[in-house]
Amino acid sequence: MALDAPARPAVKAGPRFTVSRGMLTVTVAVAFLFFASALVAPTSISRGALLGMLPFAAVLAVAAIGQTLVVQQGGFDLSVPGAISLAVVISTHLPNGDDSGLLPALGLGLVVAVAAGIGNGLLIGRLGLNPIVATLGMNALLYAGVLGISGGAPRRTTELLRSATGGLTLGIPNSVYVAVVVVVVAAVAMKKTAAGRRFEAIGANPHAARATALPVTRHRAGAYVWAQILYWMAGVMLAGIIAQPTAFQGDSYLLPSVAAVVLGGTSLLGGRGYLVATAVAALFLSQLGQFVLALGVSFAFRTLVEAAALTVGVALYSLDWRGLRNRFGQRRPISA
Repeated sequence: MALDAPARPAVKAGPRFTVSRGMLTVTVAVAFLFFASALVAPTSISRGALLGMLPFAAVLAVAAIGQTLVVQQGGFDLSVPGAISLAVVISTHLPNGDDSGLLPALGLGLVVAVAAGIGNGLLIGRLGLNPIVATLGMNALLYAGVLGISGGAPRRTTELLRSATGGLTLGIPNSVYVAVVVVVVAAVAMKKTAAGRRFEAIGANPHAARATALPVTRHRAGAYVWAQILYWMAGVMLAGIIAQPTAFQGDSYLLPSVAAVVLGGTSLLGGRGYLVATAVAALFLSQLGQFVLALGVSFAFRTLVEAAALTVGVALYSLDWRGLRNRFGQRRPISA
């Protein structure tokens, strides 16, 4: 008589590690860019060049994470330049070189950032104002604060802030450590917590979220508050990296922050966001600017390169390439 085969113990499937399309694409782009830099412009990847580039990449990564939170809710934040510039001005002008006045200045800057985020959240989430119109108006108010405090004149940062965010630890800029902590905390909170999953679900389909009694307005307003806090943090980092920042230091961060979001794979229609990929895209854009400058081209051409990167990102993730191939490609006849 045949014996039955012994039953095999059930094997539990472990958690699948998946890499998003945006993360894969931007990682390959970063590797290719550094390879091209080594061949064409080796000075752009020297130790001095990297130590000069990485702090600004960290600032862009933090600001782009804030922009990602807004984009996930189907919004768009044009107040990035004013928010970063105001954080820089408060952090440098109020202490006036005195380390003892730095902490009160940072506290005031944080309060202003939260107030600006609440203002954007109320205008967009509660009153239903268009995000572009609301954040553009908030940007004008923030720049009014910049001119009111500084008068348009720069001022040197304090030695304490300079050593905290502009110094080195183990040969790596301190700002890079700050950016890594921000990215890790934001990514874990977004992907591993119930609040983060609700945040993504509301951004993907706010009408279905309202039908299930999820607080859509609260999450949408909260995205702008957290974004302003991250812009404030980016401004504080920038004030420590540059010995004497200008009063309009945040002007150059609007387009790159949006480009980093798009190149990271986050849809401009809202929903799921890829925060780590956004940070890698910030590194790509910063090194791309370093590479272009090493070639000896003008700053205007660098802006065109950033705009081209944004265009490529939108085309890569937004267009239906399969549908375009089916429409313009020649279809073969189907034989019986």
